[in-house]
Amino acid sequence: MTDLLHKKLIIPSLCVLGAGPGDPELLTIKGYKALQKADVILYDNLANKELLSIAASSCEHIFVGKKPYGDSVSQEQIHELIKYYAFSKGNVVRLKGGDPFIFGRGFEEVIYARMHGIETQYIPDISSMQAIGFSDIPLTHRGVSESIWAITGTKKDGSLSADLQLAMKSKATVVIYMGMRRLHEIVKTYTEAGIGSTPAAIIQHASMPQQRKVICEVKDLQLNALKSGLDHPAIIVIGKVVSIAGVVPATGMQLDTLLFQHSLNYQQAV
Repeated sequence: MTDLLHKKLIIPSLCVLGAGPGDPELLTIKGYKALQKADVILYDNLANKELLSIAASSCEHIFVGKKPYGDSVSQEQIHELIKYYAFSKGNVVRLKGGDPFIFGRGFEEVIYARMHGIETQYIPDISSMQAIGFSDIPLTHRGVSESIWAITGTKKDGSLSADLQLAMKSKATVVIYMGMRRLHEIVKTYTEAGIGSTPAAIIQHASMPQQRKVICEVKDLQLNALKSGLDHPAIIVIGKVVSIAGVVPATGMQLDTLLFQHSLNYQQAV
């Protein structure tokens, strides 16, 4: 009788929660409270495991990570786990690295849950592209970059997004997610367009003490990545904002001179 009563009290729910770019202190207060209430946490490969300790001792932790180019739990399996635990346990938190709605397939899980009568909630967090600020690289800077173009380096069919061809013609900061296996193609695309000298960076673990990065011209990205042993997961940033990192201590005049020179180089290239 008690078991039957317990089952009647279960309200199936799913919270798709952003874990941020790595540093557990970047979790939102709302996200912290959601973890405290979780009955089950389905967490991925990029979510900091320290966040699991926020949940109650009775909370079940289940790894459903997708390791790039390796063994992983399929999206269909994750959907089934969401449904199973929502109806058998109640409050499921889907903990995903970065922000779940930026190349995180988070909304696919929301749609699936709603189709099966499961209440849903979305809690955003900092995406990895925002964490490049820890390397003194702003996504935008007045007079340098007035827009951002975020691109996936790995589409559903495994190819690089054709949007890169459009993005590189603009003055936008270009951010490429999941692009490390497409470095050769990215470098070739920029070089063949005559803008291989565009400043670029690869940053891994952007918000963590073990952060690693290379800063160079885009034409040298692949070579420098190999020399430094940088691989996935990492974020690729291309644009004049990358140059600002090296002159932050400089005077305003020196910064203006540097940016003016980059502007001349870019105009000559195109």
